[in-house]
Amino acid sequence: MTEKEKYTVSGKDVLEKVKQLIREGNIRKVRLIHEGKTIIEIPLSLGAPAVVVGIMAAPLLAAVGAFAALVTECTIEVEKVEGKK
Repeated sequence: MTEKEKYTVSGKDVLEKVKQLIREGNIRKVRLIHEGKTIIEIPLSLGAPAVVVGIMAAPLLAAVGAFAALVTECTIEVEKVEGKK
């Protein structure tokens, strides 16, 4: 079962918040939402070591950084695996 959480962050903090969420390791999916529309969706593999996830997500994180430079604020929605905190 999954649980959804939403965070509203400023554009300059988007990339750092996404990296922090990925490092937590219990994330199934990260979505960046701007003005009610999903801009970027990053699916993450369950149980994958953080280093592997970081390498796989590097191109997407570059896209997140480019997106963050263009917006003043956005919402980050994450799907977390319940019971793994």
